[in-house]
Amino acid sequence: MAKKPSSSSKPLVIQTEHLDDEPAAWLSERCQLEICPAENPKFPELLSKAQGLVIRTYTRITPALLKNAPKLKVVGRAGVGLDNVDLPACKAAGVRVVSTPDANTRAVIEYVLALLLDATRPRLFLSQVIEPERWKEVRSELRASRQLCEMTLGILGFGRIGSSLAAVAEKLHMRVIYHDLLEIPAKQRSGATPVSRDELLSTCDVLSIHVDGRPENRKLLTARDFALLKDNPIIINTSRGFVIDNHALADFMIAHPGALAMLDVHEPEPFDATYPLLDIPNVHLSPHIASSTDLAQKNMSWVVKDVWRVLEGQEPNFPA
Repeated sequence: MAKKPSSSSKPLVIQTEHLDDEPAAWLSERCQLEICPAENPKFPELLSKAQGLVIRTYTRITPALLKNAPKLKVVGRAGVGLDNVDLPACKAAGVRVVSTPDANTRAVIEYVLALLLDATRPRLFLSQVIEPERWKEVRSELRASRQLCEMTLGILGFGRIGSSLAAVAEKLHMRVIYHDLLEIPAKQRSGATPVSRDELLSTCDVLSIHVDGRPENRKLLTARDFALLKDNPIIINTSRGFVIDNHALADFMIAHPGALAMLDVHEPEPFDATYPLLDIPNVHLSPHIASSTDLAQKNMSWVVKDVWRVLEGQEPNFPA
């Protein structure tokens, strides 16, 4: 009978941020798994010996970090975006990068839909008896001015999430338009119509942003772009905070009280008291929770399978 490998013969993998229990246990059966945040004083010593790193959002993979990780073979990003990973530096160092590109798609779509309904359908839950006259008043006060089926949804970025959102919106009888850098085959559009960026901005009632984290997308939306919008748009951002010029958006929202911005991502995160979008009544800020469901978090944590594949000398399923 073959001897079970000792812990000292297992490859060392550092987990710097939270993983779901089941994937973490799966990896720990195969590796020497050390849970150690990057800011921990023990991290540099562990990093010098580690063959794998499993990170989430706030651990940055930089040339300086890679220089101090001579044995590193793989970085696993438990999530979708790779904004915090220097991919060229990893390639130069011979370090594979893997992620979970479709892990949170459905969770984000549900969240965008929840925001849309919050924006358009005022609701009240009664906890006590109210008089008949007040009952009539409440019903009148809560009358929605718009239904989704009357509205045009403009999707900026038509990747996994943007295209899947179009499919949901089409079932709700919304008119859907989109803009993307790539040519999308008609069969993958779910009835959405491709338009120029300017037409998207000037036509949409709802602008939902789903662009990727490439550096060129920093401050993608500026004062010039906001000036193209209608007076009362709903602006939803669940992609990256840095794609919006925060000062320009703040100016637009103050000047257009009928507009509504619902932002789940921010630059920086967490923001402080100097954040220009604070204390604006028609700007609603949430703490980056679009993918915060048990299922999405578990799906993202299963990046450990590709980490293990690389350590075993196999090709990962989801390389960067």
